Amino acid sequence: MVTTNNPNYHIEIDVQQKKPKGEIACGDVFMSDIFREEGRTILVLSDGIGHGIKASVLATLTATMALKYTRFHTKPEISARIIMEALPKSSDGKESYATFTIIELETDGQVRIINYDNPPVLIIRNGKLFQPKEYELEVRGRENVGKLLRCREFTARKEDRMVFLSDGVVQSGLGNKRYPMGWGIENVYDFALNQANRMPDISASKLARKIVNQAAMNDNFEVKDDTTCGVIYFREPRKFMLITGPPFYKIKDYDFADRIKSFNGKKIICGGTTAEIIARELDINVEIEHLAKNPEMLPPIAHMDGFEMVTEGILTLGKVEELLENYNSEIRLQDSPAEKVVKLLLQHDSIEIILGTRINWAHQDPEQPLELELRKFVVKRIIKILTNKFFKHVEIEYL
Repeated sequence: MVTTNNPNYHIEIDVQQKKPKGEIACGDVFMSDIFREEGRTILVLSDGIGHGIKASVLATLTATMALKYTRFHTKPEISARIIMEALPKSSDGKESYATFTIIELETDGQVRIINYDNPPVLIIRNGKLFQPKEYELEVRGRENVGKLLRCREFTARKEDRMVFLSDGVVQSGLGNKRYPMGWGIENVYDFALNQANRMPDISASKLARKIVNQAAMNDNFEVKDDTTCGVIYFREPRKFMLITGPPFYKIKDYDFADRIKSFNGKKIICGGTTAEIIARELDINVEIEHLAKNPEMLPPIAHMDGFEMVTEGILTLGKVEELLENYNSEIRLQDSPAEKVVKLLLQHDSIEIILGTRINWAHQDPEQPLELELRKFVVKRIIKILTNKFFKHVEIEYL
């Protein structure tokens, strides 16, 4: 997440989902957006009643509207009324066909939760359930009498976790011998707390996956309802640097290398010329890994002391962009050069990219302006994906 007033922690966010067997669309919809100018991140989980295409469409409509109105600071009780007026009602005319949870995260650590008929959000602090004071807002409109939004606000601390769910998790196991009334919110809380206490550094993705997998296990590995779990983890940032392209002025080569040497975190180089300059200026050997050609037909990686790896430049970065664009939790990355780069990017939170602007004539069309140079374009695409899809804090420096 990109911030303007960093509270000294990274916010890791991950969402895991399963849908009933035979369904082609999930009836739970998660959406998010980052508004850098305001220092806000907004997350929305909507659960369309039932499952399948209809539930997915209704949940998508709800999540889209909730995200939009929250973005413009509309009062929750007013935006909820607009959403409910737009959705069809059940046969008795009382129940809207989608529920929602809205979570706002601000750069100063302020968190706001707005919940309409989804399971309560679990907040873990110091290994225990943390319950900030809850207040209620009545949804506007005569037709919405008795409908309440449950709201909580608090200031996040490093190592806090938040777990938000759809009913599919809480109701898993319904009707079986162990959980005749469903797994239940208390059991979900106990399970999440136990996992967090047993593995204090468990990632957001791993905890979310464990909860969803346990819900599936409760249903004999075939969930009966759309099942979603999201986890937010406020933790120490893991720093990473990606260097690609030599500096514009050759006279700056030593300063360029020294700047990289002083970085306190893991580093990789994408580009043979860039690696040669750094190796020369820092007096480091480059050792190429002689292996069989990989499926992507990319040149082999090389090794330098102080760096995780060295890869070829623009071809590898182009493949990295493609992998990031299409990545989801079901994909298992292998050991090709581009996949290794993607693994490192996903494992870190605060990513610094050093982009040298000396033109590599092997990839530059002389008829095109410098702004359209291929490496810059690909790097900008990678930054956009890392920021908006994976909530990474990314900074770029041009040299």
